[in-house]
Amino acid sequence: MSQQQRVKLFIDGEFIESASTKSIPVTNPATQEVLCETPLATDDEMKRAFASAKEAFKTWKEVPVSERARVMMRYQALLKEHHDEIAEILAKETGKTFDDAKGDVWRGIEVVEQAANIPALTMGETAENVARGIDTYSYIQPLGVCTGITPFNFPAMIPLWMFPMAIACGNTFILKPSEQDPMTPTRLAELFAEAGAPKGVLQVVHGAKEQVDFLLNHPEIRAISFVGSVPVGQYIYRTGTENLKRVQAFAGAKNHCVIMPDANKKTVVNNLVGASVGAAGQRCMAISVAVFVGKSKEWIPELAEELAKVKPGAWDDENAAYGPLISPAAKQRVLDLIQKGKEEGAECLVDGSDCKVEGFPDGNWVGPTFFSKVTKEMTIYQQEIFGPVLCAVEVDTLEEALELVNSNPYGNGTSIFTTNGASARKYQHEVEVGQVGINIPIPVPLPFFSFTGWKNSFFGDLHAYGKQAIRFYSETKTITARWPESEIDNEGPNMTIKLQ
Repeated sequence: MSQQQRVKLFIDGEFIESASTKSIPVTNPATQEVLCETPLATDDEMKRAFASAKEAFKTWKEVPVSERARVMMRYQALLKEHHDEIAEILAKETGKTFDDAKGDVWRGIEVVEQAANIPALTMGETAENVARGIDTYSYIQPLGVCTGITPFNFPAMIPLWMFPMAIACGNTFILKPSEQDPMTPTRLAELFAEAGAPKGVLQVVHGAKEQVDFLLNHPEIRAISFVGSVPVGQYIYRTGTENLKRVQAFAGAKNHCVIMPDANKKTVVNNLVGASVGAAGQRCMAISVAVFVGKSKEWIPELAEELAKVKPGAWDDENAAYGPLISPAAKQRVLDLIQKGKEEGAECLVDGSDCKVEGFPDGNWVGPTFFSKVTKEMTIYQQEIFGPVLCAVEVDTLEEALELVNSNPYGNGTSIFTTNGASARKYQHEVEVGQVGINIPIPVPLPFFSFTGWKNSFFGDLHAYGKQAIRFYSETKTITARWPESEIDNEGPNMTIKLQ
C-alpha cells in the first residue's frame, strides 16, 4: 500500500504524513478490502502534537467566549452540510447501515450545538455582601491541554462528545481515535479547521497502546476522556489518576430491559428487536438482557419470531437492518460466547452463528441470536457480548427484577416497559443504574443533560457532555473582595478566620 493511502496526522494545524514505519490496516468489515492504513505515530510526532497544543493554549484561553462559541456555530453548520458525506465514510469503515451511520453523526452534531451555547454554560456565580462590604464571585477557567481516546463503534459521535466541549471551554485537545476506523475522525478534524479553529487547538494523532501511554504519562496533560472496554477503562483510569490527571473512563455494560405484564406487547417486541441487534449489538447502551416479569414471558416466542426475520447486510443495502461486526476477531469472540451459552444450558431460540449475506462471503456477519432460560451464572449473562445477541431471563415480580439488575456489576443503562405509573416510579427510584428509560429502550440523554453510567460502566467523577463536562474541562476560581471607601473602614487586625 502506498504512503498516500495512509491516514494523515493533524498536528499544528496541518495534515501530515507520519514518518512511522508501523501501521495497521483498516478494512471494510463487509468485504475485508483494505481501505487505508493507520500509522502508529512516532514519539517525536506525539511530542510535536503536545508542544503545539501547549503553545496554542496560551492564546486560545484568552479568546473571548463569544468567539469560541462562533467557531462552534460554524462547525455545526459545516457538519450539517456534510452530514451524509461523513455518514458514508463512517458506514464504509464501520459496516454500519447508512441510516445508522447518519444517526451516529447527528448525535455528535447535537453536542456541538450545545458547545455553541458555551457563554451561558461557563457563567460563574456571585453573591453581594457575604460579609460587611465584601463580595464573592467565581469564574470558570480552562485547564490546559486535554485529550480523548475514542472507540471504534461511534467514530463520529464520541469524538464530538469530547473535543468540542473541551475546546469551547478554552482548552486545547489531542484526539487519539480508534485505529480501526480513523477516516471519520480525520474528516471531522478537516471540517473543524475549515470552521476557523486556530492551528494547534485540535491535534489528531493515530496509534495504539504506545501512543495512549504517551498521553497517559505526559506530566502536563491535564484531563483524559476515554470510552471503551472495562479492562482498558480500568487501566486508563488507574494510570491517568496515578499521574494526577482528571479521568473520565466509560467502560462496559450489561443493560437490562424489564418487561411488565401490563406493557403493550407489540411495543415491547418492536423495541427489543431494534435495541438488541441494531448496529450489530455494538453499542454500550444496547439491550442485551430482557427480563420478563410474570405472564410477559408468554411473549418470548413472538419475540423470537420477529428477531428471526431481521437480516444484516452491507451499508448501502436499504433492506439491511444492521451491518457486520467490526473485525473477524470481534466476530469470533461473539461466536465463541454463543457456543458457550449453548454448552451451559441456555435455550437458543434463534441462532445467527452461521449467518451468510449474499455477495459478501468474507463479511464479519453474525445473525440475530436469542437465548431463553438464561441464568445469572451463565457466561452469556455475565459478560458483555457486544454482538447481536439477546438473553431472556424470567422472574415473577418487579422486586425480583430490581434485585437482578442491581446485583449486576454494570450500571450503564436500563429500561422498563409498563403502563403502570407506580411500577415505573418504583423502578426509576430503586434501580442502581445511571440512565433509565421508561417505555424507551435506549435512554441516551440529549446533550443538555449528561451521559451518566454507574458502577463498573464508568470510572471517574464527572461524566460526558452536559453540565458535568463543563466541570470536567474547567477549573473554578473564586474571588472574595472588599473595596474600603476610606481609612475609617480599617478597624485593626482581624485575628480570626471570620469575615467581618
